[in-house]
Amino acid sequence: MNVLIIEDEKALARELEIFLTNYNYICDICFDGTSASEKVAVNLYDFILIDLGLPDYDGLDLLKEAKKNNPDSAYIILTARAEINDRITGLDMGADDYLAKPFSLLELQSRMQAITRRKYGLKNNVIQLGDFLVNLTERTISFGSEPIPGITKKEFDLVAYLILHKNRTVTRNQLSEHIWGSVVNDDYDSNYIDAHIKNIRKKLNAYATTDWLETVRGLGYKVKINA
Repeated sequence: MNVLIIEDEKALARELEIFLTNYNYICDICFDGTSASEKVAVNLYDFILIDLGLPDYDGLDLLKEAKKNNPDSAYIILTARAEINDRITGLDMGADDYLAKPFSLLELQSRMQAITRRKYGLKNNVIQLGDFLVNLTERTISFGSEPIPGITKKEFDLVAYLILHKNRTVTRNQLSEHIWGSVVNDDYDSNYIDAHIKNIRKKLNAYATTDWLETVRGLGYKVKINA
């Protein structure tokens, strides 16, 4: 998932980047509102972490602007401001959550997971796919009680992203953008995505069928989950 970190404290911004990258997020950083404004105008993000106390921009104004260009993003306000009105205003403007500085990075990650569950209608972090259990927190795919060995980070990311968009076709471009951080050019051979899907099926089919992982011819892939 793509994350934009808007934070003028460079040490904190780098710390956030390193921490979230370790959790397999793809991060962009902006240290001021002007560069952030340019980023949100041309890029789409799954999460936008926005500091209210920017040196050149009012954070609430930037939030309003970002919401226009990234209406489907999840927004978390990072603030050292003590005024409750600023937090309420941010939430009223569409922010999903806020964290007062200083905050725990583990709490941030936990809140991001909770927002993701709400956004995509997941009741918990363990999803059943046929005979398999996918643990989105521990990043494992299990058959029975044992995690299946040999699942790579990117292979898990593919399955997890398809789960978030359960019962909907996800195109190769969408998979590339949200997992690799780049869009597949129409003229580019996108077999690397197909190769990952083939590898996933091969590893899982050694245990049970994967008819829940469907190829949508000419478009992409879909994970089917019964309601």
